[in-house]
Amino acid sequence: MLSDFYGAFAPLTFTVFGLWLVVVQTRHADWSRSPEHRRRAYAVSLHFAIPGLMSLLSLVDPSDKTLWRVAFGVSATGGAVTLAYLGLPSVPTPGGRWWRLASGLSVLLYVLVVLVAVGPGVAKDLGAPLRIEAVLLSLIVFLGINVAWALMFDDVAVHERA
Repeated sequence: MLSDFYGAFAPLTFTVFGLWLVVVQTRHADWSRSPEHRRRAYAVSLHFAIPGLMSLLSLVDPSDKTLWRVAFGVSATGGAVTLAYLGLPSVPTPGGRWWRLASGLSVLLYVLVVLVAVGPGVAKDLGAPLRIEAVLLSLIVFLGINVAWALMFDDVAVHERA
């Protein structure tokens, strides 16, 4: 059952990632002038690319628990560290609070993914570790969609005046 989930989730995340790249391309002229928007656009892309990568890696050999634990642990650690760095706006902005909150939640979700990957025994009380990981990855992608929506309509000129 989880192989079916990850088999559908990986293409979904990469499809959303591709759609995000279209948005980035259409906003390129505005965002290329704003280091803050470039950082945020990259952070949004990680909300889709990292869960997609993790889903693909879980399908390499679904019966090999060590493979998915290492893949999820390393990928989620990279996601947490990168989003923690990218989530701190370099200048105060009108959407800065929302951005910090969304980034903080994403980092927390990635840390939970790492904890489940490193200690799946603890997660067995709540259900299958891969099932918990599936829920956490779904929340990361959902959060990424919301952050993408907010950034897509953000005004670059407002940030340049701040």
